[in-house]
This record gives sequence, C-alpha cells and structure tokens, in this order.
Amino acid sequence: MAEERETEVIHSWSAPRSLSTSLMYSFAQRDDTEVVDEPLYAHYLRVTGVDRPYREELLSKMESDGNKVVNNIIYGPGGKKYRYCKHIAKQRMPGLSNELMEKGKHFILIRNPLDILKSFHKVVPSSFHELGLADLVSIYSELCAAGKSPPIIDATELQEDPEAALRGLCEDLNIPFQASMLKWEAGPKSVDGIWAPWWYKSVHKSTGFVQTDKYRQPFPALLYDLLEQSLPFYNMLRSNARRKRFPKLPMPSLPVPANEKLLVWVGDEILPRDSAMVSVFDSVVQGGDSVWEGLRIYSGKVFKLEEHLDRLFDSAKALAFNNVPTRDEVKEAIFSTLMENGMFDNAHIRLILAEWKPPVYDNTRGITLVTATTRRNSPNNLDSKIHHNNLLNNILAKIEGNNANADDAIMLDKDGYVSETNATNIFLVKKGTVMTPPADYCLPGITRATVMDLVKMENLVLEVRRVSLSEFHTADEVWTTGTMGELSPVLKIDGRVIGDGTVGPITKRLQNSFNKLTEGLGVSSLKMVQEIKIKLVDCE
Repeated sequence: MAEERETEVIHSWSAPRSLSTSLMYSFAQRDDTEVVDEPLYAHYLRVTGVDRPYREELLSKMESDGNKVVNNIIYGPGGKKYRYCKHIAKQRMPGLSNELMEKGKHFILIRNPLDILKSFHKVVPSSFHELGLADLVSIYSELCAAGKSPPIIDATELQEDPEAALRGLCEDLNIPFQASMLKWEAGPKSVDGIWAPWWYKSVHKSTGFVQTDKYRQPFPALLYDLLEQSLPFYNMLRSNARRKRFPKLPMPSLPVPANEKLLVWVGDEILPRDSAMVSVFDSVVQGGDSVWEGLRIYSGKVFKLEEHLDRLFDSAKALAFNNVPTRDEVKEAIFSTLMENGMFDNAHIRLILAEWKPPVYDNTRGITLVTATTRRNSPNNLDSKIHHNNLLNNILAKIEGNNANADDAIMLDKDGYVSETNATNIFLVKKGTVMTPPADYCLPGITRATVMDLVKMENLVLEVRRVSLSEFHTADEVWTTGTMGELSPVLKIDGRVIGDGTVGPITKRLQNSFNKLTEGLGVSSLKMVQEIKIKLVDCE
C-alpha cells in the first residue's frame, strides 16, 4: 500500500462537454498523479436541488458536504505527488471554504459554445446556468484578483496538437510533461464518476485526443439565443488563453500608450476598445456606406463642433440615411465618451454614422429600373474591375432608384452609354439578339460570364458592345445578372414597359438553363464532408 503524503493539488475548471474527461484521463496516465472526478458534484446537487437521472445514487455514495470534500478529499493526504481534480465551474457553490481557491494550482479549460451546446443538449436541456460559463469567468477573475492568474487552454488546441498543448499546460503548471499523457486505453475507468454511463459513452471509445472535425454538425436553431448569451464569456476567456488557433496579428505600437485602454461609444453604449465592434452585416462593412467627421478637443472644448456636425448631417442626408440620431444625441455621445476617458485636451475624435440598405430582387414577377444621374466610375478614378467595398458610387445611384420607387437604378458611363445597374450587370434582347455592355465601366461579373456562355450554348447571337439607353427602352426583353439575384427579369425602365410587360421567352429559357447548370456544377459541401469522413462524435 502506498504511503500517504501531502499531495499538491491541480484544479481543472471548465464548463461541461469541454473535453474535461479526456484531459482527466490524460493526467491519469502520469506516474506521479492521482485523479478525482468532479468531487463537488454531490454538494452541488444537494444545495441546488437540480435533478439528474442518477441523483439519488450519487447522493448516497458521494460526500455531499462541500467543506468536508475540500478538507478530506481534495486536500486530504494522498499516495502520489499530484492530485488532479476535475471541476465543473457551476459546482463551486457559495459557502465553500476559501482554501478551495487559495491552495493548489488552478487552470481553466474552455471550449467553443458552438460545440458544447450541441453535445450537452443531447443529455440535459441546455440553459445559461447549466453551461456555467459565467461561473468560469468568475473563477478566472477571482484567481487573477488574488494574484494567481490561471493558465487557460482551449479544447481545440488539445484536439489539433495534443503534445504541444499538453507541454504548454505542464510548463504553465510547473510540472514535467510525460509522453504517457497522450494515450490511454479505451473503455470505462475506475476513476469515472457515477454519472459516466450517461455522459462518457463517446470518450470511452477514445484512446487519445481526437482531431477536431473540420466541418461541424448543423447548429440547432432553438439554441441560437443561448449561443449569443454564451459566446461573450467564451471569447473573454479565449482572449487570455495561452495559445490561440488563429492568433491575433501583432498590434502596431500606439503613439499614445494610454489609448490601449480606450472606451468607445457604439450605438447607444460605451464599451472597452476590444469590445467596440459593429456587425458584419452593417453597411459600413458591406459597402463603405457611412459618413464621418474628425474632431479635436483643446482645453476642454471641441473645436468647431457645430461646423463639423453641420457637415456630418449634410453628408447623412445626401446618402439618404434613415433613423439618424439627433444633434443633441450625437453631442451626448461625444461628451460622455470624452468624460469616461478623461480626455480634455489635445484629443482626436473619430465620429462615424452608418446604416443598412437591403437589396431587392424578384426573379418571378420581374423588377423595375430607373436611370440614375450618378455616373459609373471611370477606370481613371476607380476601376470597376476591382471587386472592392467602396460602393458609395453605386449607393448614390441606388438612392435615386429608391426615391423613384424602383427596385434598382441603371448607371451610365461617362459618355452616356449603359454600364450596369447599381448592383448587377444588365442584358437586353432585340429581335432575337442578346446584347450586353462591355466591362469597361462595370464589374465583369461571374454570373454575367456564365450567362454569356449559356447564350452561346443555346445557339443565340451574342453582341458585347456599347449600348445606348434608348436601346434598353425599346428592347424586347431585359434582365440583370448577379450572384444574389441570378437572372432577374426587368419589366419597366424609366416608365417604359419592356416588350409586352411580362417575362420574355429568352429570359425564361436562360433562367431554366442557369438553374440546370447550378444543379450540376459547384463544389459540394456534403461531398467534401463525406470525403474527409467526418466523425460526428461528441467528446466529453
């Protein structure tokens, strides 16, 4: 029988379904470590009253007095140098002895809620409390405040490069790495908790950390709100992890180091610099649809504030912004941000207003167009062949279309010939001949090129030449092309009915050909998943 000795305790804190059991098995392979599986579980069930299928058996066989667990099981004498305690963060209940956190080595294991939720929900209905990510952040903050900043390891790192991840964790814990940690035997273990039959079926099939699936299972829509609640907590911890799957690019040195801790006004609230973000669906991201001003503050006063606001609101009006904040609301945002940052002299302010404009396509009933006075960019200024996000030229034309109650707007080149619409390429049919403008003043669209190929495959005549606006007005058929809209029939331009005002036969013919083409071509995501033989296995 091994002689009992004082054992150094290693605490692993995680949310459920975070590969915590796999990591416990990994530490159990060490010759200097004994492991304990969720020693506080019975205490948690007794205090909270939470129901589990194995609740009565667990309470009858495990110590449910939390402080006895801390004193006698977690920090009691042991037979090896280290004792590894696997903890689920929510099981740390109020009233436990301070020694739990004050003694031993602590680290935090995290996993993306996208992966946790799908796995956890199969066993227990998911909730914010059940995940315990807020508890995990509290543990991290408490340890940091006590001067014991815990290492953070992401489960993805364990799956993608187990040895490097384990070596890094051992280094952080100041214990030697042992190669035996990389493998274990399949099947149930003597160290498993009573709950293993409900939770450990998949991990019992494993013999080591399994490579993460390249493509995840579809995420259940009913868990979307919970995902939104959980991700900020995961992201906060991930930002402090030892290693990151996609490490951030090095930040350029700031001329004023204090700016690293800036507070920023976004929408209607003030946020820390790293949390100050806009949606990827915002029009400023999608198409550069925003207006801005640069302001300076001297001796507690914003210089030329009224003049800058005049220009800001004039610019917003020119871009037909809706729901623009009032002048007083903008001032409140400026002065609140300055006060929160303590900036009262020689500070620069970047003030940005942005909005969102939706596209409209109707491939069944057709769309209407008007001609915009805004001309398409010349290659002398900004080459339309560059698929860039600086779309203000197009947006100004779109505004004209909106004001005329049209779906989109035709844009002319500098010589008055039709170039394209504000969002798509454009074609016409006259006496059986298909025509489209050259790509001198428009984006050479991929759908445009595909339709040009289809025209030839259908044995139709195709002309690529400069086309005047009147030719579009008198065309037999017109349609637009783009990835989002595909082939959208145009039934009216500048009040002129195109053809007989219905979707034309050549338009329908090419729509059918395009639909058949899309059914057969393309890179199959399903086939790709099958080829890499994804194993849809949940890991504890």
